[in-house]
Amino acid sequence: MGKVVMYGSVSADGFIAGENDQPGPLFDWLTSGDVPLDESGVLKVSQPSYDYTRQYWDQIGVTIAGRHVFDLTDGWDGTPPSGIDHVVVVTHRPAPEGWNPDAPFHFVDGVKSAVAKAQELAGDRIVEVAAGDVGGQALAAGLVDEVRMDVVPVVFGSGKRYFGSVAAQHLLEDPDVVQGDRVLHLRYQVRR
Repeated sequence: MGKVVMYGSVSADGFIAGENDQPGPLFDWLTSGDVPLDESGVLKVSQPSYDYTRQYWDQIGVTIAGRHVFDLTDGWDGTPPSGIDHVVVVTHRPAPEGWNPDAPFHFVDGVKSAVAKAQELAGDRIVEVAAGDVGGQALAAGLVDEVRMDVVPVVFGSGKRYFGSVAAQHLLEDPDVVQGDRVLHLRYQVRR
């Protein structure tokens, strides 16, 4: 099975969005360079960010997100983001009324069920868990192998926390660090 990676862009003070669910400048690094990150031509990053991010994105088989993110993005219009094969949505509610049952989205109750379903779908590829409440729940349950953060030089002061409401200490190994333009990419293995 592929490893489970908690991932997200984050402010220097640990937030993935403001109180109003808006990411502010957290994704500005994705348009601050001159190297196209995907075929759209919209995302352009520095060469170090490209080398780090493209390699990671190419390994992701499934993304796990919470229902809140699913609703905020309007379910990505039924198409998983960034060329990912499947999205597993953690929710206590059914799929939205009128949702296309053939869309590669899977609605499950709880993070343990979500990780199990995602690993089944991903095979030996990476299972990405979105940072925030769902990611924090997966970390607290001992289901996360690696934590990746794209740290952006902004301070929010308050908002949605990267680790959600994790209330216990979790040790991480020393980070791998890549410096991009307007972003610091950090990768930590979770200490077992």
